[in-house]
Amino acid sequence: MSLDNLVKVNQLNTHVSSAAEIGRLLAAARRNVADSGVKAISAETQFDAAYKAIMQCAMVGLCANGYRPSTTTPGHHQTMIQSLELTMGVPPEVWRVLDALRRKRNLNDYGGNLIEPASVAECIQQASNLLETTTSWLQAHRPEFLAEK
Repeated sequence: MSLDNLVKVNQLNTHVSSAAEIGRLLAAARRNVADSGVKAISAETQFDAAYKAIMQCAMVGLCANGYRPSTTTPGHHQTMIQSLELTMGVPPEVWRVLDALRRKRNLNDYGGNLIEPASVAECIQQASNLLETTTSWLQAHRPEFLAEK
């Protein structure tokens, strides 16, 4: 499915972004990746911070391509993650891992399931990797969003 098709089924909306918006999202993702590595906080909070960074990077990919998720339609986190292949060329084997982390987050948030230490470490590593991918993709494909304004 294309990004335009996702607009047609109300999963995405078109959006005009700016360097300021992208800068805020990247700064937030960097803070969340840093926070996810703080050992003094609970593993669950570390996972949440890393997951939030993943969502912020996915939002950068969408915004830089002229879209935002439709938050009026259920499943916008899933749409954001699965759109990474279309927005920044993230391979399926990577976004599938991110989607599995999304499901773990849902089980924790809505069912109280514990998140095992290996999943916390995986989420932190994936968030760090996606932040690097996002920055590299912007430099190569949309450097105007990295310009100071």
